[in-house]
Amino acid sequence: MNILEAQHITKHFYDPVKFQVLQDISFSVKKGQLLSMIGKSGSGKSTLLYVLSTMDTEYDGKLWIDGTLVTHKSNDELAELRNEKIGFVFQFHYLLQEFSCLKNVMIPALKLGLLDEATIEEKAIQKLDMLGLKDQALKPANKLSGGQQQRVAIARALINDPHIIMCDEPTGNLDSKNTAVIFDIFRHLTRDLGHTIITVTHDEEFARNSDAIIELIDGRLV
Repeated sequence: MNILEAQHITKHFYDPVKFQVLQDISFSVKKGQLLSMIGKSGSGKSTLLYVLSTMDTEYDGKLWIDGTLVTHKSNDELAELRNEKIGFVFQFHYLLQEFSCLKNVMIPALKLGLLDEATIEEKAIQKLDMLGLKDQALKPANKLSGGQQQRVAIARALINDPHIIMCDEPTGNLDSKNTAVIFDIFRHLTRDLGHTIITVTHDEEFARNSDAIIELIDGRLV
């Protein structure tokens, strides 16, 4: 089953002059797959990730997520879809440093507003426990190591049980040991729990060990 399908995605930038950054990109991603997007800086991979995540709607072509055509949906509809079906992990964890790890993980679920706070807290503790951080739940985020903070960011991405997790260089600031830890977590999330992960990476070993790789060169899929 395809959880995401892109057809003929084309995108231009217009400032300072018109420039084509994505050119006729079509591919699909299966449920439970770990897919890595690779390419040199400027190849268009991060731009494509933002199109796939529905954060960027200025493109030509069509995009389906979980069987629903999301192209041309309103900003409010896309925001709702992101909250329910997409989690985000970035190179920089973007945690609120003075907040506890637990509070950081709870934020997306509190924003979604489908559960009461006690239930959200219980879910957040479960996610931290799954990532080996239950004992750090009440610590301020700034008291954790970089690798631990990135695991908190993954727990935050998981709190609403998204279908897809979109990652932009999630191991870009980590050493090889912590990179291996994050990869093993991603493996567990996809193979055992059925999440789909789409990640931009410059890490060749990380990409090689993924289920699938797509490479961009000058905005084209190769």
